[in-house]
Amino acid sequence: GDALKETTMLPFMWAAQEKCFVTSEQALVNGTAIFTITGGPIQILELGSVCTVTNAGTGTTMQYRSNPTVGTAANISGASASLTSCAPGSTVLLTPTALTTVPVIALDTAGGVQLGLVAQNHIIVLNGTITTVIATALTSARWKHFIRYKPLTPDSLVN
Repeated sequence: GDALKETTMLPFMWAAQEKCFVTSEQALVNGTAIFTITGGPIQILELGSVCTVTNAGTGTTMQYRSNPTVGTAANISGASASLTSCAPGSTVLLTPTALTTVPVIALDTAGGVQLGLVAQNHIIVLNGTITTVIATALTSARWKHFIRYKPLTPDSLVN
């Protein structure tokens, strides 16, 4: 009866829950795939990056791009302000008010604290990858990237 119903519904309930994923630290190189989406579309709730090794004074910008398996690649943010002043603990956060809105930078001197999103806009992306668009490669700097998302099908997954 009810116990069987609960047991068979658990996988579906888990599939519909918000999820998150974080990358290992990596250099900022143009076109790097930071996330792979499989199984169906997702709704991005938060997307950001955390500096783990200083940028060594080299100026660059970062933006995020969707590269669907089927269809044409498209930017999902504008280019950030310069990351020159970013030291470990600085953060960059997507602000989805428009697909051209620049990500917000919070420096380590401000604790890397971000306000979080209250916008009703959530970006939906299809199977494929999310990459970084980097103006000047920062081979000495290191960043981790994080995503909080809602799967839009029971099979949608980010890794």
